[in-house]
Amino acid sequence: MRKQILIVGAGFAGMWAALSAARLADKNDNQTIDITVIAPQPELRVRPRFYENHVETLVSPLQPLFDATGVKFLRGTVSNIHPDSRSVSWKDANGETHQHHYDRLILASGSHVNRSFVSGVEAHAFDLDLLESAAVLEKQLKSLANQPESDARNTVVVCGGGFTGIEMAMELPGRLREILGSNSKTRVVVVERGPQPGSRYSEELRNVIIDASAELGVEWLVNAEVESVDASGVTLKEGQRIASSTVIWTVGVQASDLTAQINAPRDRQGRLHVNANLQVEGYDDIYATGDVACAATDDKGNHALMTCQHAILLGKFAGNNAAASLLNAEPSPYRQEMYVTCLDLGAWGAVYTEGWDQQVKLTREEAKTLKMSITRELIYPPKAERAVAFEMADPYAPFV
Repeated sequence: MRKQILIVGAGFAGMWAALSAARLADKNDNQTIDITVIAPQPELRVRPRFYENHVETLVSPLQPLFDATGVKFLRGTVSNIHPDSRSVSWKDANGETHQHHYDRLILASGSHVNRSFVSGVEAHAFDLDLLESAAVLEKQLKSLANQPESDARNTVVVCGGGFTGIEMAMELPGRLREILGSNSKTRVVVVERGPQPGSRYSEELRNVIIDASAELGVEWLVNAEVESVDASGVTLKEGQRIASSTVIWTVGVQASDLTAQINAPRDRQGRLHVNANLQVEGYDDIYATGDVACAATDDKGNHALMTCQHAILLGKFAGNNAAASLLNAEPSPYRQEMYVTCLDLGAWGAVYTEGWDQQVKLTREEAKTLKMSITRELIYPPKAERAVAFEMADPYAPFV
């Protein structure tokens, strides 16, 4: 009987898990393992770039790649996981429900922004969570040119000063000038709970963010929390009111709700605790990867973040190890000692850091060139060529 590796999700982690599993099966000349991906569409949506313009172009087709590597694809959405029967329920594009058995399940269903815990966010705020919602935001920004002059029209509020919020905020001054004209009096405001801009980052990185913000005219409201959002702006908990037609929500990222269907420990973001082989605690046949995995990157207490940097390698290890468990091969414990950041700072440039202590190595145009190389080349899928894809899917292949 053929063995089934089922992968839920076709993001960075899911795509690389599929390729890595197929690679190991091929390396062992195994013809008895089926590798299947279930996702809403056979394409990689390049989420790290959703703050950019022309968001509809930020996709890469996966079907040719899956065809070249022998990976099966099912277009649909998984609604339920049944660990006791080793199966999932999924709905196809017509809304019909199907069952799919697995011998090994790799959960790579990603994460989402929680829009429900602050009043008015679901109805009135924009986000960069999905390609569709990022496209709605882009349309909103372009529509500002057709609105009458007002403080609300000219003001964009970004809720949250994490990486997504920073990159979006730094992009906005240039975008708004293009839309409203170079002489328009626009305002970009970041609402941040922390005591200073970039307060969760190293002092060295924080100072770069502060300098870039000052040069670009991006304002920060620190020690501030959003009380509510409505059609005309934001009200903060201390009572301050900001009139704005465009409020962007970037906080409260949570792992996919599917993690709650597995009776296993999760962290406060809903990520499943996994061992070094990325198996969910208490389940030898279920692997978690990407944004749904709470995985140690080293022996120093560091854990993978919800970034494509970690998702790519997590996916490669998860796919390899799921296949290894069916081939009676030795697993490869996940390790990702090196951590880097490359933060886009709009017209100012970018900043590149190395290490968990975020030592700044490059800034401005040098860092911007590196950022563009990473987001426009390195993180994209490999060519739809079997040998090339398998070489890159090796968990120990250099990320170049």
